[in-house]
Amino acid sequence: MPHSTLAPVFLGLRLGLHVLLIGLTAFAAGRALATQSPDAPAMLAVGAAFVAVYLLGARAARSGRAVGSAPRAPVLAWAAALTVLWAVLVWLSPEGAYLVFPLFFLYLHVIPGRGGVAAVVVTAGFAILALGLHLGFSVGGVVGPLVAAAVALLIGAASRALRREAAEREELVAELTRTRQQLAETERQQGALAERARLARDIHDTVAQGLSSIQMLLRAAEREISGPGAEHVALARETAADSLADTRQIIRELTPARLDDGLAAALRRLGEEHTRRGPVPVEVSAADVDLAMGPQTALLRIAQGALSNVARHAKATHVAVELTADEDGATLTVRDDGQGFDVATAVSDSHEAGSFGLQAMRERVEQLDGSLDIASAPGRGSTVTVRLPRRPGPGSRP
Repeated sequence: MPHSTLAPVFLGLRLGLHVLLIGLTAFAAGRALATQSPDAPAMLAVGAAFVAVYLLGARAARSGRAVGSAPRAPVLAWAAALTVLWAVLVWLSPEGAYLVFPLFFLYLHVIPGRGGVAAVVVTAGFAILALGLHLGFSVGGVVGPLVAAAVALLIGAASRALRREAAEREELVAELTRTRQQLAETERQQGALAERARLARDIHDTVAQGLSSIQMLLRAAEREISGPGAEHVALARETAADSLADTRQIIRELTPARLDDGLAAALRRLGEEHTRRGPVPVEVSAADVDLAMGPQTALLRIAQGALSNVARHAKATHVAVELTADEDGATLTVRDDGQGFDVATAVSDSHEAGSFGLQAMRERVEQLDGSLDIASAPGRGSTVTVRLPRRPGPGSRP
């Protein structure tokens, strides 16, 4: 988990395990030398082999894939080789039994499930037997390895829970990052559409109206002027007409294509497209509304999203889209007779799947000071109702 805030914790635990294992091996070999044990040369050789095998496996895991995701056979062979070398160390000297504690963590890490627990229990029993044969059986010789095994099992369980929590946190952070990027892109697109709509309105209300007035005045002057000057007036009128046509073309290009004829016409075209594609026929009842381009675009996008959800999930036989208007604003209703859904669960799932869904509708409506109501239940169809005011508040975003 390279991006996890818990990565330093896991790195510290791994380094601590390396230091503990190598240090205990050095202690066992050094103890044999200090006591001038006849098995000291064998202890040095086996200890060196034990450390070498351990470091080779740890290096392979670091340079390649993680141990837990590596092929199972090589990992088990590595653990078995370490176990055999440790058993030899314990048989040669009782100090080798100390190495069982870091081995417990190794087993729990590389052997999944009950296999790791079984390995811990078996090696703890072997350590008790070896200590008993070397030093004689005692309460300390039995309780010590058992307590170490219990502690290792508890720490191993806590480590697995921590890893799961870290993985879930990473997924959540990645999901939040994707959602933030998608929201930023949506806001950018909405801002661009709103700015284009504003420019279209400004050009229509200023340049286009001015050119239209000039054309009308020149047409009136053309009827009253005769002689050589009439040709210049006619040329000026034609030039104004051409400029007006160019200006209207610019306005059309700045306005979203689906909204050229207004929101009602766009919704009817959307219903016809969904009906042709099937499998659900869409009935549209839409009245003309007097809204700014931003709210019109939002309602159209919400209708598109709602119909897409119906086609993919609802298993409906009929869908009705209704657009009404009054002096305060407009209301869009999308109703189907499909299988319905649990609204709270659907909103939660839209976050986990990395998609906008119903939450995106709600955020889009809230940006325009509107309201969104979703009524549904399993087996009872669903109704999405959006209400947008004619004039959003000053804090709203188009």
